[in-house]
Amino acid sequence: MKPIQVGLLGIGTVGGGTFTVLKRNQEEIQRRAGRGIAIAMVAARNVERARALVGNDAVVVDDPFQVVNHPQIEIVVEVIGGTTLAKDLVMQAIANGKHVVTANKALLAEHGNEVFAAAHAKGVMVAFEGAVAVSIPIIKALREGLSGNRIEWVAGIINGTTNFILTEMRDKGLSFDAALAQAQALGYAEADPSFDIEGFDAAHKATILAAIAFGVPVQFKRAHVEGITKLAAADIAYGFQLGYRIKLLGIAKRTAHGIELRVHPTLIPVKRLLANVEGSMNGIMVKSDAAGITMYYGAGAGSEQTASAVIADLVDVTRLHTADAAQRVPHLAFQPDAMSDLPILPMADVVTSYYLRLRVADQTGVLATVTGILADAGISIDAVLQREADEVGGAEANQTDLIILTHDCAEARMDAALARMQALATVLQPIVRIRKEELA
Repeated sequence: MKPIQVGLLGIGTVGGGTFTVLKRNQEEIQRRAGRGIAIAMVAARNVERARALVGNDAVVVDDPFQVVNHPQIEIVVEVIGGTTLAKDLVMQAIANGKHVVTANKALLAEHGNEVFAAAHAKGVMVAFEGAVAVSIPIIKALREGLSGNRIEWVAGIINGTTNFILTEMRDKGLSFDAALAQAQALGYAEADPSFDIEGFDAAHKATILAAIAFGVPVQFKRAHVEGITKLAAADIAYGFQLGYRIKLLGIAKRTAHGIELRVHPTLIPVKRLLANVEGSMNGIMVKSDAAGITMYYGAGAGSEQTASAVIADLVDVTRLHTADAAQRVPHLAFQPDAMSDLPILPMADVVTSYYLRLRVADQTGVLATVTGILADAGISIDAVLQREADEVGGAEANQTDLIILTHDCAEARMDAALARMQALATVLQPIVRIRKEELA
């Protein structure tokens, strides 16, 4: 049987890795897919560089629309990124009746509903394992492996850059700026790292995971997003003293009133496996009713790591290429006419526990006043730690740090209590608030 014909849009880090791995492992891949998979056309900005890589194995063009409009191309692989040209190309490929494989989390998080609706109407597949935690087959696990379960929550370290920075801050006592500079020097962070450190990359991925876990439309605009730029080394140290590590988590949680969809720094108990995912690695925990807690660990970035996910999608599409569209796994795990309308909750309605750090005047009665405000708000205290502020630097005489761990409460109540505490004359700096998850 003739190999299925693939058009590759982009042959940079991910596209180059895909071409290389597909060629290197072609015999093994054909044995799995039941048919050869051949990249027949490549679209690249730098045509000469692309030709040097692919040789005579593929036609190289500089116009990507030549690929998506070519009648012999059956699958289009989009790895150029972004949400403008990439969207136009993907939609054109679908309109032409071609299957699509993409690693573009931003495209799917922001325009996935439109993309999936067009694909469903045309009877073609859109596969996207490479869009989240690339070397970890989390999309397939949620969509197929756990399809007999009711998913309760998903929580993951899904951005390797921020995890590397937080690991360096904890292990070496570095400031955020120093750890970021090290991440940039080693190539983990871009020259402009804002997409990672402000949490948007993780939020795109969490949005996709939430849609698949709960069968809801992708709703990136409703996600709560906080990055790690305001974290201090002192809070990482205090958290560790209390038995926690701080990680940037993407969290999707089902509640009786709706779905929590949030990305923010989070204290996790040291004894949890997820707390021990270090460096640039990714880790995702899933809690479901029948399987219980399962965990997935692996590299979240890299040329061949992403290629692994892209090629797995190519194998799936090749296997199901001629299958009745109704027999394929739905894009978001649930049948399109059975999607849920559960709302994404505002952060004011989210219930979790908290770590608070207050730089206060070292005076009698301050602790009693602070705990009284929390009691008035109906917020129960789990633990209190008091440390001389000069132990972590930057403090004047007669100042101290109060570190408070709370039990669960609604965010709206915590917001009100923080406003009252911040207004106290004895509270000398902005209060640090970090959410805490037991992941039990």
